[in-house]
Amino acid sequence: MFVKEFQINNFRNIENDCLKFSEGVNLLYGQNAQGKTNAIEGIYLFSRGKSFRNTADRDLCRFGENGYSLRLTFSDNKGANTLEYSYLDGSRKRKKNGYAVDKVTEMLDAFHAVLFTPDHLGLVKEGPEERRSFLNIGIAECVPGYLKIYADFKHAMEERNCLLKMAQKGLFIDKRELEAFSYSLAGYAADIYLFRKRYIEKIEKYAKPFLSEMTEEKEILSLSYKSDIEGLCDKKDVLSAYQKLFTENLPKEIAAATTLYGPVREDMEIEISGNKARIFASQGQQRSVALALKCAEGEVCKEAIGEYPVYLFDDVFSELDEKRKSFILKGLQNKQMIITSCEKIGVGVRDVNAIEVKGGTYVSSYR
Repeated sequence: MFVKEFQINNFRNIENDCLKFSEGVNLLYGQNAQGKTNAIEGIYLFSRGKSFRNTADRDLCRFGENGYSLRLTFSDNKGANTLEYSYLDGSRKRKKNGYAVDKVTEMLDAFHAVLFTPDHLGLVKEGPEERRSFLNIGIAECVPGYLKIYADFKHAMEERNCLLKMAQKGLFIDKRELEAFSYSLAGYAADIYLFRKRYIEKIEKYAKPFLSEMTEEKEILSLSYKSDIEGLCDKKDVLSAYQKLFTENLPKEIAAATTLYGPVREDMEIEISGNKARIFASQGQQRSVALALKCAEGEVCKEAIGEYPVYLFDDVFSELDEKRKSFILKGLQNKQMIITSCEKIGVGVRDVNAIEVKGGTYVSSYR
């Protein structure tokens, strides 16, 4: 899969431009605040359905405008495709190959990308929410129905939390309704647990050799899923365990007025050579592990969809030594990369589509 062309109108600081990409390495270079990351953000919107900066549509419009539009032309193993997304005064429109689509999931299933930004260093050192987000995004790329399952889980949990808050205040609640939401929540939690557990096993299969090669076999990566029902694999057993958690701990959850167990509390444990990375990893190790996880994310995605996704790497090389730069470029050969950097030099490969970014305009040197 590779992006051919990206048309942008009134998005961020970009008035109107069209970027053309090669199938290999594409470098967006220029000073800070010129529009490099904005282009990455716009492309990734077609993969995730929203800005990775968690910015609302109305705030993505160019200053003084009340809307924006994006058009992505890309090829996959079935041929050429187009995706379009526009926002105007609160109204959103989506098109796939020229035809209107109502659901954002129809757009997400068509285009796949792996994103790396400096914020992804938080995968190692930050709290569990960062790692849960990594898992949710990666699984959604591979399993079309996962986002619906997760959304249904969140809805059931919100309804259940409302009942728990009422009970904590001493208000009357229908115990049968609370029980129904508990069993419903257990069903969704069981599916999410199994998806995450299997995904972590696949990610480890690829990330482990990536980190080993990157560090000349000095560091060994291991990943595991930390859950209140840790160690279970059979869906019937997992479902039964969650049902037990959500029913036997009701007094504790009523006292807390919230759900205390399940997918929103679980975590992915990262260890380097037997030590917990969250506690002991240096800055260099954090970056190496995050890159290994992102490279592995692309491999697992390829297993699921039958081709490599597009790799969007924002400011990936700024603090890497030449050895690690070389590893990343070598590992992503024959795959499309779109990289941002403040400098034109330092990519380390000959055939690069170098695009200078200045004030929201893009000029390519590629022939």
